[in-house]
Amino acid sequence: MLVKDWMSRPVVTVDENNSMQTATILLKKHEIRMLPVMKNNKLTGIITDRDLKKASASEATTLEIHELLYLLTKIKVKDIMTKDPITIPVDYTVEETAELLLKHKISGAPVLDKESAVVGVITQTDLFRVIVSLTGVGKKGIQFGFKLEDRPGSIKEVADVIREYGGKMVSILTSYDGAPEGYRWAYIRMHEIDRSRIENLKQDLLEKAPLLYMVDHREDRREIY
Repeated sequence: MLVKDWMSRPVVTVDENNSMQTATILLKKHEIRMLPVMKNNKLTGIITDRDLKKASASEATTLEIHELLYLLTKIKVKDIMTKDPITIPVDYTVEETAELLLKHKISGAPVLDKESAVVGVITQTDLFRVIVSLTGVGKKGIQFGFKLEDRPGSIKEVADVIREYGGKMVSILTSYDGAPEGYRWAYIRMHEIDRSRIENLKQDLLEKAPLLYMVDHREDRREIY
């Protein structure tokens, strides 16, 4: 899953010589929290709602309100922007992007093409959309968590049981993080399951692997094992 398919676009930008007031208006108008800052069509920085709030607060402690409003029209974006921002190549995967945002403790970044042109912005909100799509949680089905042996066929064994009950699998995710040696965690989400057969399904699944939990999003039913 590539960033180019999930980034926000078209990109709303601001010129570095625009006023702080202009940047504030753009953020509110487009309901966004970050603006790439441009100079001669090249990225020179970013400015966020946090930058604007911080600058406003620092000035507000010493100025009357009419003086502050006047000053906001005079302060330029380049005076308070973050220079040399972290950027994301357009061909990055969403996993690489999430890792980079986490590493640098930022909520988003401009996306650049091979010519270093700004073609989008990727934010935490965009990554949340990826998670919702990837996991299929929006379909309000059922998710089972398993502790599976780390061997070929272990996922197929539990998946086959689900299919026998008419379930359609929406997503299968696995992880080794924190799993005991020789095991892995597996999370299978499904829908189109007859709820009257859930207890029988659980018993058949338990014969194949230990269950960690079951969450039925449609019925808001949660069981931890």
